[in-house]
Amino acid sequence: MRSRPLAPSRRTTALVAGVLAVSLLAAGCGGTKEGAKKGGEKLADKELDAAAGESGLAKAGEPKRGGKLVYGLEADTGGGFCLSEGQLAISGMMVVRAVYDTLTVPNSKGDYVPYLAKAITHNDDYTEWNIELRDGVKFHDGSPLTAQVVKNNLDAYRGVYPGRSSLLFLFVLANIDKVDAVDDLDVKVTTKKPWVAFPSYLYSSSRLGIMAQAQLDSKDDCATKPIGTGPFVFQSWTPNQKFDAKRNPDYWQIAPDGKPYPYADSIEFRPIVDGTVRDNALESGDVNIAHTSDAKDIGTKLLDLRDAGKLNMMVSEAEGEVTFTQLNHTKAPFDDLRMRQALAKAVDNDALNQVMNNGLPTVAIGPFAPDSVAYVKDTGFPTYDLAGAKELVAAYEKDGKKAEFTLEGTTDASTKRLAELIQQRAEAAGMTVKIVLRDQAALINDAIGKKYQAALFRNFPGGDPDSNYVWWYSGTTTDGKFSPNLVNFAGFRDDEVDKLLDEGRSEPDPAKRKAIYQDLNKRMATQVHGAWSWYTPWAVVEGADVHGILGPPLPGPDASKPTADDDADLQPSRGLATGHSLLGLWVAR
Repeated sequence: MRSRPLAPSRRTTALVAGVLAVSLLAAGCGGTKEGAKKGGEKLADKELDAAAGESGLAKAGEPKRGGKLVYGLEADTGGGFCLSEGQLAISGMMVVRAVYDTLTVPNSKGDYVPYLAKAITHNDDYTEWNIELRDGVKFHDGSPLTAQVVKNNLDAYRGVYPGRSSLLFLFVLANIDKVDAVDDLDVKVTTKKPWVAFPSYLYSSSRLGIMAQAQLDSKDDCATKPIGTGPFVFQSWTPNQKFDAKRNPDYWQIAPDGKPYPYADSIEFRPIVDGTVRDNALESGDVNIAHTSDAKDIGTKLLDLRDAGKLNMMVSEAEGEVTFTQLNHTKAPFDDLRMRQALAKAVDNDALNQVMNNGLPTVAIGPFAPDSVAYVKDTGFPTYDLAGAKELVAAYEKDGKKAEFTLEGTTDASTKRLAELIQQRAEAAGMTVKIVLRDQAALINDAIGKKYQAALFRNFPGGDPDSNYVWWYSGTTTDGKFSPNLVNFAGFRDDEVDKLLDEGRSEPDPAKRKAIYQDLNKRMATQVHGAWSWYTPWAVVEGADVHGILGPPLPGPDASKPTADDDADLQPSRGLATGHSLLGLWVAR
């Protein structure tokens, strides 16, 4: 991890603000009446999980070409699409997947397989990685995909390409020592330490798209005129209104009908911030595809429309984010483990899940969801115990300390409701809680400077557990002086967490690696490095005439030949937290 000063400079503040725009998200929860029945139906009971797949797809028939996709997003991407400098939350990820391709993508097994790359290999100790690119791939401006362009992109992402700055990836790719273009189609990446999970970083939650050289070098238009190799070609972008792109007629992946993907003629992304308005736009046909993480709407209104044959829908917790309360370890009261444990014991997550989400999501017992290799059934996370919480608070106050804190969240109505419910339960245990609702920018500044005590977060989507290295590593020590990792937002300095992160990053044996990350899960839970609530389900909802949410099987070495449907290694991931493929979407005509 790159050394950083404790007091953020103006540049560091801007840099970390970009990271936080990715991770500091309102807990997007639904709402129902207090006292909702406990033990209600779960996602799987209503065929609203990844295993159920896409409603209506089985009777959809063969894909048709043509038509327009109008995609309702939960927000726009204010910082634009100069990807090394981007601030991409889920809505930005969706736009990126239309215009760009990543070098790897996740499959349904949780592995990361070549995508824009043809093959990826490594040396014996995982310190050298060779990326072989597909031949003949062209950017939307007609320029070829070459090793030099990929090298330049990777250098831009890690902050060493002249003229381009880096935000999130300056931290994420800090383990890269150098990148070399070996020949026209071969890139060599050398790492500082063995990096077993490196292929997952070539995807990076769909954020590491490869930009054309012209975009990379543009001084004025890098953020506003995206040029990729993806299935759709950028046409125009009116911030907070719409982003238009048309079908790429020369896309490098060939569909079963012998023509290039995608099927749709064009796609328009339309930001619709209000979830109710977005649902209504779907129902009326104003948009024909949209996404949401509102569990209440998923399990009620949208489910009813699906069952009535008016919508298709896929819901997935696979590789999902966790909703939790972030606790600042650098100041009272949560610098004391007793108070972190007390808050965890005071909040009945099963009851809150019923109140907020109709009980549909899976309650969290740690940061890793059930489909993660790091998951264990008993992490040691404190269970609901109001009497135990009161005892811990009393012991804390007996030391002459005050059991009081401020809980921050955004002004979103459901986030405010969640904050109020946590406040009620914490106060029942003897704590004093003040709620402060602020805009996103103010919350970002508070988190950067560790000026908060507790805040509502949604972060840590699944994938390889090593992806959390950037968020949880404590920092670096140089000449006896410790420099904290500013994107460890909780501010904890835990030598055991650091040791496990280092071991997991370099351990090639899958069984040993699994044990390391399960120990990490337990450590994060027992030390209450976050007060975990539930794993966030995402839904992608389509009009009844739109199909193909997950897209086709992933391409093999020869992308001119469609992949067999029974090739288990090339089935796409069923996770939706980092977006989904757009090239296989089609409109019945």
